[in-house]
Amino acid sequence: MSSVLVIEDEVNLNRILARVLEEEGFQALVEYRGDSGLESAIANAPDAVVLDLSLPGIDGLQVCRELRDRGMRMPVIMLTARDAVPDRVRGLDQGADDYLVKPFAIEELIARIRAHLRRAGEPAERLVVADLVLEPSARRVRRGGRELSLTAQEFDLLEFLMRHRGQVMSRQRILDHVWGYEATPVSNIVDIYIHYLRDKVDNGHSSTLIKTVRSVGYVVRK
Repeated sequence: MSSVLVIEDEVNLNRILARVLEEEGFQALVEYRGDSGLESAIANAPDAVVLDLSLPGIDGLQVCRELRDRGMRMPVIMLTARDAVPDRVRGLDQGADDYLVKPFAIEELIARIRAHLRRAGEPAERLVVADLVLEPSARRVRRGGRELSLTAQEFDLLEFLMRHRGQVMSRQRILDHVWGYEATPVSNIVDIYIHYLRDKVDNGHSSTLIKTVRSVGYVVRK
């Protein structure tokens, strides 16, 4: 039985989520504060965490960051009443795997938990382009044998491009598959993150792997 830790300070919502999780065959653990939630996650190592962004004690961003700093890689799905793009980006950058804005359908949350647990249980694989190696399950990236430190969003962007190596990905397709929300036509978040990635992946190497196809998008290839 997979265990799911719910860290949510809205008592009624927490109780409802715990009940539904139990009905769906999960073991539900509940906490109402960020500090006690972090302690529970460390002590119990649940298979997944449902984490509210605004919490007493310490907020969800710090909880997620502490878990990732400790090397804990269970899926983390953040819940928040905030709907602004910068809030989503900050949550994902701290290591969250997914994001749901309140109010949300509990059925969708359950479906996302199951999807992330399936991915977490998949056999290890490696994506390789030239001397760039990405391990999705371990969330590790190396180039030329040197390990690279990427944020969660940088990793997801690079993984998406490497899974489609040699194929030019448009900005809109990248937005749809990596960020998963509707961005305005003037949004330049893809270009910003491509710039971040190039600094870490290509800087200092004679060959660049992340390439721009003018007026079309981006591609990873030799």
